[in-house]
Amino acid sequence: MTARLPGQRSSAPVLPPDVDLFGLTHQGRVRRHNEDHFLIASLHKLLQVQQTSLPKEDYVQLVSESSGYLFLVADGVGGIPDGHIASETALRTIADYVTNLMDLYRRLDPARDLEFLEELAESVRNSHRILRERSQREHGGNGLATTLTMVAVLWPRAYLVQVGDSRCYRLRDGQLEQLSRDQTVAQALLDAGALTPEEAGRSPLRGVLASAVGGPDASPYTASDDAKRGDVMMLCTDGLTKHVTVREIAAELKHMVSAELSCRRLVDLALERGGSDNVTVIVGRLRPKETGMPASDGVSETAGAPPVAP
Repeated sequence: MTARLPGQRSSAPVLPPDVDLFGLTHQGRVRRHNEDHFLIASLHKLLQVQQTSLPKEDYVQLVSESSGYLFLVADGVGGIPDGHIASETALRTIADYVTNLMDLYRRLDPARDLEFLEELAESVRNSHRILRERSQREHGGNGLATTLTMVAVLWPRAYLVQVGDSRCYRLRDGQLEQLSRDQTVAQALLDAGALTPEEAGRSPLRGVLASAVGGPDASPYTASDDAKRGDVMMLCTDGLTKHVTVREIAAELKHMVSAELSCRRLVDLALERGGSDNVTVIVGRLRPKETGMPASDGVSETAGAPPVAP
């Protein structure tokens, strides 16, 4: 499924000082192991010199300034063998695949926007196949499953690919939106009208995945939108949203001092309230040219992605 979110294209350059990024993971207060993994990577154009008669100082700086970023969060499915291996394998295989997409990225134009998004989704499907094959060899087909939420920002566009229930939020103009879509049995019943939002929020099925990388089914949800100065993007596993409300997340991101401090505050809040699961948070902010952020306390969700309330 692919959704295109509204926005206006901007060609203003973004430099590394404009970007504030940080990620943090914790095993929580209850789990014996941390089955979450995250990855933050900057994307560059690279010229690799094999041989030259030029003086070394003439070609030593051949890696461009970062013009894109990749964020990934994966939550290994609990209750099955090697959840941490599943999440780690997913991130490694996707990072390898995306590295080979850079030729397409360098030639990216608006007409190929959906092609690039589809290639990102294919990186997730490729990881799914690898995990299924490994699971079959090592666990008889049971095990090695994980959620996966990925955002690629190639100015001025942002791309989302998601499987499972690790979430992606965006704060824009004082409004927090959930851009991802929970792929759980409770959410599917809510979409079908079989449960009310209140019933879905209380249902034990809210933690049962309908789609997972390495599981019986992996159906990536994808979306794209223009990036905008002042945007704050947050990726997290459900170890955060089990304990921290959407309104509290919005309040933290609207008044953030830095990405690192917001990550630490949100993780600490989840731990203070019991830390019943592994918790992982990535926060990325594209600093506005103007100082200050909107003071509105509004919280909203995208029309195509109603979340199950934590």
